[in-house]
Amino acid sequence: MATFGLLGSVVLLILLALRGVNIVFAALLCSLLVVLTNDLPMAQGLTEYFSFGALGAFTFAGKFFLLFAMGAVFGRVMGESHAAAGIALALVRKLGPERALWITVLACAVLTYGGVVVFVVIFAMYPLGLKLLQEADIPKRLFCAALALGSGTFTLTALPGTPSIHNVISASALGTDLFAGGLLGVFASVLMFAGGMWYLERQRIKAKQQGEHFVADPLDRISDMHDSDYPHWKTAAIPLVVVLAIILLPRLLMATGAQLPSALDALLQFANQQAILWPSIALAIGSTVAIGLFRNIRANALHIAGEGTQDSIMPLINTAAVIGFGGVVTHTTGFSEFTRLMLDSGLPPLLSAFGSVSLVSAITGSASGGLQIFMQTMAPAYLEMGVQPATLHRIVTMASGGFDSLPHCGAVVAMLTITRLTHKQAYRDVGVITVVIPVLATLLTMLLV
Repeated sequence: MATFGLLGSVVLLILLALRGVNIVFAALLCSLLVVLTNDLPMAQGLTEYFSFGALGAFTFAGKFFLLFAMGAVFGRVMGESHAAAGIALALVRKLGPERALWITVLACAVLTYGGVVVFVVIFAMYPLGLKLLQEADIPKRLFCAALALGSGTFTLTALPGTPSIHNVISASALGTDLFAGGLLGVFASVLMFAGGMWYLERQRIKAKQQGEHFVADPLDRISDMHDSDYPHWKTAAIPLVVVLAIILLPRLLMATGAQLPSALDALLQFANQQAILWPSIALAIGSTVAIGLFRNIRANALHIAGEGTQDSIMPLINTAAVIGFGGVVTHTTGFSEFTRLMLDSGLPPLLSAFGSVSLVSAITGSASGGLQIFMQTMAPAYLEMGVQPATLHRIVTMASGGFDSLPHCGAVVAMLTITRLTHKQAYRDVGVITVVIPVLATLLTMLLV
């Protein structure tokens, strides 16, 4: 019964998400199913494991609220000021509307590899992407897939040196560095990028042939002015450059090893230690710069900021609810049995490690959560089997970013909520980009070891 309840709850959550059922209700319902079928204490299961535990919904919401709020405010300011549209139009004129998906993927890749948190990338790119899609007449679902490819695949788990939380978890647990398994990571990154762009371009051409067009959500705000009325792209890009500079400069300055004044050194130390607060501060400063630059939003700045904050609530709560479900699942005996089963499976060590971290990430719907659990409970056993730390680092980091992206993944839920799409509308493309291609790339990379 416990095993049935555990697997059944994961399957049910996926089915409910695909059918468009409210994800908060679905996560609560499936968490209750896990509690009842696994004989977990009701009060502790719902108030601690789901709500306030290490993987609790409100633990996540409290930790990420400021980041979601400031990201949404920045996105709203860039949209209302028409700055995002000005940048988009300049890119379209320079590269052509048919390159809209390439622009999205490469921009997201640069941002995430530079250390910008995925949620910030989505908020920052969305108003820009809307105008790109409108100009290119590309279905909105493909923009979501392009966002996922650029910010949630190769730059998150495969590319050597990426400062993502996944790469950091593996490095700190195994005593390696962020460039561990570099050649394996480069090979997998090429496979993920090439496979993803091939799929996106194929779907773009197919959609055009079938007469599929860009359709905006009623709540999407897309400016429709004459081209000459938009801010010049150089001015429009200033707030975005400010945000990126504030996020990236502390890391770059610390990497130089130069002697700095004590006050500046303390500030840089603070910036590099605050993975969530510092980007939030950068987004707040970027929003303030935009309000100062663009006269058309100054008079209504507080109202626009308030609307942006409101925009952040549903993505945050939806994501937190799914994270809370994973928090309940990790306390079941069935979850522990699954992890032990993989260790005793008799498979080759790397294949067993791939299966272990993939299974844990799939059940919890979180790559970072699955990777953290794997490193705490199973990684030492694989090192004892003779797997090299650098190889284990890269393979399991990439593996964590495959089956984690099933429909109940918190990041997928956040992205769909922010872009105002349903699982039914967009998940097929997102699933190919974030599950099928990364899994195949990881398996092919393992053949090189």
